[in-house]
Amino acid sequence: MTERTDLVKPSDVRLERVLDAAAELLLRWGYQKVTIDEVARQAGIGKGTVYLHFPNKEALFLTVLLRAQWRSLAPIIGRIRDDAAEALPSRVLRTGYLQVAADPVLRALYLGDAEVLGRLTHEAAHTLGALAELRRRALRDHIALLREAGCLRTDLDVDAQVHVLQAVGIGFFFIDTLPGSPVEQAVRADLLAGTVSAALEVPDPPLDAVPVEAVIALYTPVLDQFREEWRRRVR
Repeated sequence: MTERTDLVKPSDVRLERVLDAAAELLLRWGYQKVTIDEVARQAGIGKGTVYLHFPNKEALFLTVLLRAQWRSLAPIIGRIRDDAAEALPSRVLRTGYLQVAADPVLRALYLGDAEVLGRLTHEAAHTLGALAELRRRALRDHIALLREAGCLRTDLDVDAQVHVLQAVGIGFFFIDTLPGSPVEQAVRADLLAGTVSAALEVPDPPLDAVPVEAVIALYTPVLDQFREEWRRRVR
């Protein structure tokens, strides 16, 4: 994999510890109940060190959410760079599904878990909403490129295909919250990929026609926006 999957510099172990501690407490107690003091204690550092990086609690937890969002996108871009087949909607959604399944913060974010996020969802709406819209536009253009390359069906228009892709993905994410799933996580990921492939892709898509660099370029502004938002919040 050629794409880093974090916004934090590898050398800044202390900042990683703060974010990991904040994420753990967010999931354990919910945004409303967690304090900076408790994050510092969980990370094993002084409260002043947390404030060295973050001016307030909101900036800290918005950064936790930004990091989770970054982690859901960066691996997808890296996989597309390494293998053109990973640009297909079925593979993109499979990777995204496994990212969400592996990250409880992502699950809370994508499913709008009010018990965990609470008031943070309202405070983050502008920032994360703008990023989500930027990412949705990149996805739409991504789908258009694959249609032009002959990899996708054309009996639905681009917007309808984006809707199908998002609706199927959200449905798979949501059903995981219900008890008693009869299949393993990897099998669910394969079922999701198969569903999307049958709905949107042509049989034996011409992978040599996939414009890999053009697809990756669509997501560059999204990754840049993550970095900009990160810089706004981290000292």
